[in-house]
Amino acid sequence: MLEAIFLGILQGLTEFLPISSSAHIRFAGEIFGTNQDPGATFTAITQIGTELAVLIYFRKDIARILKAWLSQISRRQLEITEKRDARMGWLIIVGTLPIAVLGYLGQDVIRNDLRSLWLIASVMIIFGVILGIADKYGKSERGLEQLTPMHGVLYGLAQALALVPGVSRSGATIAMGRFLGYSREAALRYSFLLALPAVFGSGFYELSGAIGSDATEQAFSLPETLVATVVAFLIGYAVIAWLIKYVTTKSFAPFIYYRIALGTLMLIALATGVIG
Repeated sequence: MLEAIFLGILQGLTEFLPISSSAHIRFAGEIFGTNQDPGATFTAITQIGTELAVLIYFRKDIARILKAWLSQISRRQLEITEKRDARMGWLIIVGTLPIAVLGYLGQDVIRNDLRSLWLIASVMIIFGVILGIADKYGKSERGLEQLTPMHGVLYGLAQALALVPGVSRSGATIAMGRFLGYSREAALRYSFLLALPAVFGSGFYELSGAIGSDATEQAFSLPETLVATVVAFLIGYAVIAWLIKYVTTKSFAPFIYYRIALGTLMLIALATGVIG
Protein backbone atom coordinates (compact mmCIF):
# COMPACT_ATOMS: atom_id res chain seq x y z
CA MET A 1 0.00 0.00 0.00
CA LEU A 2 2.84 2.41 0.81
CA GLU A 3 4.44 1.73 -2.56
CA ALA A 4 1.08 2.32 -4.27
CA ILE A 5 0.69 5.64 -2.42
CA PHE A 6 4.19 6.66 -3.48
CA LEU A 7 3.39 5.84 -7.11
CA GLY A 8 0.12 7.77 -6.81
CA ILE A 9 2.09 10.84 -5.66
CA LEU A 10 4.49 10.32 -8.56
CA GLN A 11 1.60 10.01 -11.02
CA GLY A 12 0.02 13.23 -9.77
CA LEU A 13 3.31 15.12 -9.96
CA THR A 14 4.29 13.99 -13.45
CA GLU A 15 1.04 13.51 -15.42
CA PHE A 16 0.68 17.11 -16.59
CA LEU A 17 4.33 18.06 -16.80
CA PRO A 18 5.91 17.20 -20.18
CA ILE A 19 8.15 14.56 -18.59
CA SER A 20 6.05 11.37 -19.01
CA SER A 21 4.22 9.99 -15.99
CA SER A 22 4.21 6.46 -17.43
CA ALA A 23 8.00 6.53 -17.73
CA HIS A 24 8.36 7.61 -14.10
CA ILE A 25 5.95 4.92 -12.92
CA ARG A 26 7.90 2.34 -14.93
CA PHE A 27 11.26 3.53 -13.58
CA ALA A 28 9.99 3.61 -10.01
CA GLY A 29 8.77 0.03 -10.31
CA GLU A 30 12.36 -1.05 -10.93
CA ILE A 31 14.01 1.12 -8.29
CA PHE A 32 11.62 0.81 -5.34
CA GLY A 33 9.72 -1.95 -3.58
CA THR A 34 9.46 -5.25 -5.36
CA ASN A 35 11.45 -4.16 -8.42
CA GLN A 36 8.63 -4.98 -10.80
CA ASP A 37 6.78 -3.15 -13.53
CA PRO A 38 3.56 -1.70 -12.01
CA GLY A 39 2.01 -2.39 -15.41
CA ALA A 40 -0.04 -0.57 -18.02
CA THR A 41 -3.25 -1.35 -16.10
CA PHE A 42 -2.06 0.38 -12.90
CA THR A 43 -0.87 3.38 -14.92
CA ALA A 44 -4.12 3.71 -16.89
CA ILE A 45 -6.34 3.46 -13.80
CA THR A 46 -4.35 6.00 -11.75
CA GLN A 47 -4.60 8.39 -14.69
CA ILE A 48 -8.35 8.50 -14.02
CA GLY A 49 -7.49 10.39 -10.84
CA THR A 50 -5.39 13.00 -12.58
CA GLU A 51 -7.95 13.48 -15.35
CA LEU A 52 -10.68 13.90 -12.73
CA ALA A 53 -8.57 16.80 -11.48
CA VAL A 54 -8.68 18.27 -15.01
CA LEU A 55 -12.45 17.76 -15.12
CA ILE A 56 -12.94 19.69 -11.89
CA TYR A 57 -10.37 22.41 -12.57
CA PHE A 58 -11.78 23.18 -16.04
CA ARG A 59 -15.39 22.35 -15.11
CA LYS A 60 -16.76 25.70 -16.33
CA ASP A 61 -14.99 25.47 -19.70
CA ILE A 62 -15.98 21.82 -20.14
CA ALA A 63 -19.61 22.46 -19.18
CA ARG A 64 -19.80 25.38 -21.61
CA ILE A 65 -18.28 23.35 -24.47
CA LEU A 66 -20.52 20.35 -23.76
CA LYS A 67 -23.66 22.49 -23.56
CA ALA A 68 -22.89 24.25 -26.84
CA TRP A 69 -22.03 20.97 -28.58
CA LEU A 70 -25.27 19.32 -27.44
CA SER A 71 -27.21 22.41 -28.50
CA GLN A 72 -25.72 22.21 -31.96
CA ILE A 73 -26.56 18.49 -32.15
CA SER A 74 -30.17 19.33 -31.32
CA ARG A 75 -30.06 22.00 -34.07
CA ARG A 76 -30.73 24.91 -31.73
CA GLN A 77 -29.70 28.33 -33.02
CA LEU A 78 -26.36 29.29 -31.48
CA GLU A 79 -24.71 32.62 -30.77
CA ILE A 80 -21.18 33.33 -32.00
CA THR A 81 -19.49 32.35 -28.73
CA GLU A 82 -21.59 29.19 -28.51
CA LYS A 83 -20.60 28.22 -32.07
CA ARG A 84 -16.96 28.58 -31.06
CA ASP A 85 -17.49 26.31 -28.04
CA ALA A 86 -19.41 23.73 -30.11
CA ARG A 87 -16.60 23.76 -32.65
CA MET A 88 -14.12 23.06 -29.85
CA GLY A 89 -16.23 20.06 -28.86
CA TRP A 90 -15.98 18.64 -32.39
CA LEU A 91 -12.24 19.31 -32.50
CA ILE A 92 -11.74 17.38 -29.25
CA ILE A 93 -13.62 14.44 -30.77
CA VAL A 94 -11.54 14.61 -33.96
CA GLY A 95 -8.31 14.82 -31.96
CA THR A 96 -9.30 11.81 -29.84
CA LEU A 97 -9.88 9.42 -32.76
CA PRO A 98 -6.19 8.57 -33.50
CA ILE A 99 -5.33 7.48 -29.95
CA ALA A 100 -8.66 5.65 -29.55
CA VAL A 101 -8.14 3.57 -32.68
CA LEU A 102 -4.41 2.92 -32.23
CA GLY A 103 -4.77 2.30 -28.49
CA TYR A 104 -7.48 -0.31 -28.99
CA LEU A 105 -5.82 -2.09 -31.91
CA GLY A 106 -2.36 -2.08 -30.33
CA GLN A 107 -3.22 -2.81 -26.70
CA ASP A 108 -1.24 -6.07 -26.59
CA VAL A 109 1.85 -4.36 -27.97
CA ILE A 110 1.42 -1.49 -25.51
CA ARG A 111 1.11 -3.85 -22.53
CA ASN A 112 4.08 -6.01 -23.41
CA ASP A 113 6.46 -4.76 -26.09
CA LEU A 114 6.58 -1.05 -25.20
CA ARG A 115 7.51 -1.49 -21.52
CA SER A 116 11.23 -1.91 -22.19
CA LEU A 117 13.35 0.38 -20.03
CA TRP A 118 15.85 0.79 -22.86
CA LEU A 119 13.11 2.05 -25.14
CA ILE A 120 11.56 4.34 -22.53
CA ALA A 121 14.88 5.93 -21.54
CA SER A 122 15.78 6.55 -25.19
CA VAL A 123 12.37 8.04 -25.94
CA MET A 124 12.71 10.36 -22.93
CA ILE A 125 15.83 11.86 -24.49
CA ILE A 126 14.60 11.96 -28.10
CA PHE A 127 11.29 13.65 -27.34
CA GLY A 128 12.99 15.97 -24.86
CA VAL A 129 15.07 17.27 -27.77
CA ILE A 130 11.97 17.51 -30.01
CA LEU A 131 10.09 19.49 -27.36
CA GLY A 132 13.09 21.77 -26.91
CA ILE A 133 13.25 22.55 -30.64
CA ALA A 134 9.49 23.14 -30.81
CA ASP A 135 9.44 25.40 -27.76
CA LYS A 136 12.42 27.46 -28.90
CA TYR A 137 11.49 27.99 -32.53
CA GLY A 138 7.69 27.74 -32.38
CA LYS A 139 5.88 31.05 -32.81
CA SER A 140 3.28 32.17 -30.26
CA GLU A 141 0.90 33.72 -32.77
CA ARG A 142 -2.17 31.47 -32.46
CA GLY A 143 -4.83 31.02 -29.78
CA LEU A 144 -7.31 28.17 -29.35
CA GLU A 145 -9.98 30.14 -31.21
CA GLN A 146 -7.81 29.67 -34.33
CA LEU A 147 -7.66 25.88 -34.02
CA THR A 148 -8.54 24.21 -37.34
CA PRO A 149 -9.75 20.63 -38.04
CA MET A 150 -6.40 19.79 -39.65
CA HIS A 151 -4.54 21.05 -36.59
CA GLY A 152 -6.95 19.06 -34.41
CA VAL A 153 -5.98 15.90 -36.30
CA LEU A 154 -2.26 16.71 -35.97
CA TYR A 155 -2.70 17.29 -32.23
CA GLY A 156 -4.49 13.93 -32.07
CA LEU A 157 -1.67 12.12 -33.88
CA ALA A 158 0.81 13.70 -31.47
CA GLN A 159 -1.27 12.51 -28.52
CA ALA A 160 -1.30 8.99 -29.97
CA LEU A 161 2.49 8.94 -29.71
CA ALA A 162 2.02 8.94 -25.93
CA LEU A 163 0.97 5.29 -26.20
CA VAL A 164 4.74 4.75 -26.06
CA PRO A 165 5.85 5.25 -22.42
CA GLY A 166 8.40 8.04 -22.24
CA VAL A 167 6.87 10.27 -24.91
CA SER A 168 4.51 12.15 -22.54
CA ARG A 169 0.96 12.98 -23.59
CA SER A 170 1.31 16.64 -22.62
CA GLY A 171 4.83 16.82 -24.03
CA ALA A 172 3.81 15.48 -27.45
CA THR A 173 0.72 17.67 -27.79
CA ILE A 174 2.51 20.76 -26.50
CA ALA A 175 5.37 20.19 -28.96
CA MET A 176 2.89 19.83 -31.83
CA GLY A 177 1.09 22.99 -30.70
CA ARG A 178 4.33 24.95 -30.59
CA PHE A 179 5.35 23.67 -34.05
CA LEU A 180 1.95 24.85 -35.34
CA GLY A 181 2.46 28.31 -33.85
CA TYR A 182 0.21 28.17 -30.78
CA SER A 183 1.18 29.95 -27.57
CA ARG A 184 2.41 27.85 -24.65
CA GLU A 185 -0.79 28.44 -22.69
CA ALA A 186 -3.03 27.62 -25.66
CA ALA A 187 -1.10 24.42 -26.41
CA LEU A 188 -1.26 23.41 -22.75
CA ARG A 189 -5.00 24.08 -22.38
CA TYR A 190 -5.88 22.08 -25.49
CA SER A 191 -3.61 19.30 -24.24
CA PHE A 192 -5.65 19.14 -21.02
CA LEU A 193 -9.00 19.08 -22.84
CA LEU A 194 -7.87 16.62 -25.51
CA ALA A 195 -6.65 14.11 -22.93
CA LEU A 196 -10.02 13.79 -21.15
CA PRO A 197 -11.87 11.37 -23.48
CA ALA A 198 -8.77 9.26 -24.18
CA VAL A 199 -7.63 8.86 -20.58
CA PHE A 200 -11.09 8.28 -19.11
CA GLY A 201 -11.84 5.74 -21.85
CA SER A 202 -8.55 3.93 -21.34
CA GLY A 203 -8.75 4.08 -17.55
CA PHE A 204 -12.30 2.74 -17.24
CA TYR A 205 -11.57 0.05 -19.83
CA GLU A 206 -8.59 -1.13 -17.76
CA LEU A 207 -10.60 -0.80 -14.54
CA SER A 208 -13.38 -3.05 -15.86
CA GLY A 209 -10.76 -5.62 -16.83
CA ALA A 210 -9.01 -5.41 -13.46
CA ILE A 211 -12.26 -5.99 -11.57
CA GLY A 212 -12.85 -9.24 -13.39
CA SER A 213 -9.25 -10.49 -13.49
CA ASP A 214 -7.17 -12.63 -11.16
CA ALA A 215 -5.53 -10.33 -8.59
CA THR A 216 -2.29 -12.32 -8.86
CA GLU A 217 -1.91 -11.11 -12.44
CA GLN A 218 -1.49 -7.50 -11.28
CA ALA A 219 1.42 -5.89 -9.46
CA PHE A 220 -1.06 -4.12 -7.15
CA SER A 221 -4.44 -5.15 -5.82
CA LEU A 222 -7.52 -3.17 -6.86
CA PRO A 223 -7.84 -1.41 -3.43
CA GLU A 224 -4.18 -0.38 -3.60
CA THR A 225 -4.65 0.93 -7.14
CA LEU A 226 -7.75 2.91 -6.14
CA VAL A 227 -5.91 4.52 -3.19
CA ALA A 228 -3.11 5.51 -5.57
CA THR A 229 -5.74 7.00 -7.90
CA VAL A 230 -7.17 9.21 -5.12
CA VAL A 231 -3.67 10.38 -4.19
CA ALA A 232 -2.92 11.14 -7.86
CA PHE A 233 -6.10 13.25 -8.05
CA LEU A 234 -5.15 15.43 -5.06
CA ILE A 235 -1.57 16.01 -6.20
CA GLY A 236 -2.59 16.45 -9.84
CA TYR A 237 -5.07 19.22 -9.05
CA ALA A 238 -2.35 21.25 -7.33
CA VAL A 239 0.04 20.70 -10.24
CA ILE A 240 -2.53 21.97 -12.79
CA ALA A 241 -3.04 25.22 -10.88
CA TRP A 242 0.72 25.78 -10.67
CA LEU A 243 1.51 24.82 -14.29
CA ILE A 244 -1.14 27.11 -15.83
CA LYS A 245 0.47 30.08 -14.05
CA TYR A 246 4.01 28.91 -14.83
CA VAL A 247 3.66 28.72 -18.63
CA THR A 248 2.31 32.26 -18.93
CA THR A 249 5.76 33.67 -18.18
CA LYS A 250 8.31 30.84 -18.53
CA SER A 251 9.47 28.28 -21.08
CA PHE A 252 9.54 24.47 -20.86
CA ALA A 253 13.36 24.45 -20.71
CA PRO A 254 13.67 23.01 -17.15
CA PHE A 255 11.49 20.04 -18.10
CA ILE A 256 13.50 19.47 -21.28
CA TYR A 257 16.80 19.37 -19.37
CA TYR A 258 15.23 17.08 -16.79
CA ARG A 259 13.98 14.62 -19.45
CA ILE A 260 17.38 14.40 -21.10
CA ALA A 261 19.19 14.02 -17.76
CA LEU A 262 16.85 11.31 -16.44
CA GLY A 263 16.88 9.38 -19.73
CA THR A 264 20.68 9.48 -19.81
CA LEU A 265 20.90 8.37 -16.17
CA MET A 266 18.58 5.43 -16.85
CA LEU A 267 20.62 4.35 -19.89
CA ILE A 268 23.79 4.43 -17.82
CA ALA A 269 22.10 2.44 -15.04
CA LEU A 270 20.93 -0.15 -17.58
CA ALA A 271 24.32 -0.35 -19.34
CA THR A 272 26.18 -0.83 -16.05
CA GLY A 273 23.73 -3.37 -14.67
CA VAL A 274 22.57 -1.21 -11.77
CA ILE A 275 19.02 -2.05 -12.87
CA GLY A 276 17.93 -4.96 -15.01
